Amino acid sequence: MAVNAAIGDVERTMQELLARYGARFPALPGALPLYEVLAYHLGWRDERMQPASGVSGKRFRPALCTAIASAVCGDAARAVGIAAAIELLHNFTLIHDDIQDRSQLRRHRPTIWALWGDAQAINAGDALFVLSQIAALEAAQALEPSRGAELVRRFNETALLIVEGQVLDLSFEQRPEVSVNEYLTMIERKTAALIAYSAWAGALVAGAPAEVAARLERFGRALGLGFQIRDDYLGVWGDPAVTGKPRGDDLRQRKKSLPIVLVLERAAASDRAWLLDLWRRRTELSAEEVAAVIELLERYAVRTALQEAVERFHGEALADLEALPLTPEGVASLQGLVAGLPVREA
Repeated sequence: MAVNAAIGDVERTMQELLARYGARFPALPGALPLYEVLAYHLGWRDERMQPASGVSGKRFRPALCTAIASAVCGDAARAVGIAAAIELLHNFTLIHDDIQDRSQLRRHRPTIWALWGDAQAINAGDALFVLSQIAALEAAQALEPSRGAELVRRFNETALLIVEGQVLDLSFEQRPEVSVNEYLTMIERKTAALIAYSAWAGALVAGAPAEVAARLERFGRALGLGFQIRDDYLGVWGDPAVTGKPRGDDLRQRKKSLPIVLVLERAAASDRAWLLDLWRRRTELSAEEVAAVIELLERYAVRTALQEAVERFHGEALADLEALPLTPEGVASLQGLVAGLPVREA
């Protein structure tokens, strides 16, 4: 099965899972339509709960997982079940992340907490987490028992790494400064861990030897580090019409993303003092303050440094890929999947 067809099957697998459990949910007066809310977040419904399309996100992680399976054994279909579990887990993290960051928009639409409140958004995120577990267990049933157990164990360990990364990220907001190494430790958990797992799981379900799966996991980790750094770039310089978030959204929230980490390392004492004072405040930055911070970042060439970091990690990932015993067609497919990541705009 081709990767594009497999992604369609991933989407149907997630939809069928929501429909299965949604059918038993009691339709009581005033109750939040939980599974329709999940369908809204996943891009299948609009705010009136009518069918929608074109707002489902990149689906990059399941695309990577199924492409890896295809490159290893020629059959992307083997990875459909675990790819669905990965995408559900990813979306669970997005719902909770939006609450914690107070982000009102995602993919140009109101976030779940902005529409239905924090408490119900937490419930929706929890439901997606459980559904991801069910999808992972069902995917494991197609494997030899020890490999299936390893698939699910690593899935849960990855979920734990993501939570650890989010804890570090939020903790950084309470500190005046964060080093580049500390930042990389955080994003290796928060973002890179799931992309690394996506690559490893695609290899595992395709029957790859352990050493090949481990190399693909390393490929995914480098890819994930570059992916998050590009997200940090877009959090400052991204076009709102493309990202679906206000310009400078990470700055407005005073996040310790890589642009701020780097400028604090590079800036003169007076500029550092001004920025640290700004970041100690408890209110969101004004549009004028955001513009002033962006001007500071430009003055110290932070934008260029971020793009160089993205390209470095992307190059490391491709070097790992080229050294693997995959079919030329499989390598070409993976190269095509990741080629646009260093310059993506959303």
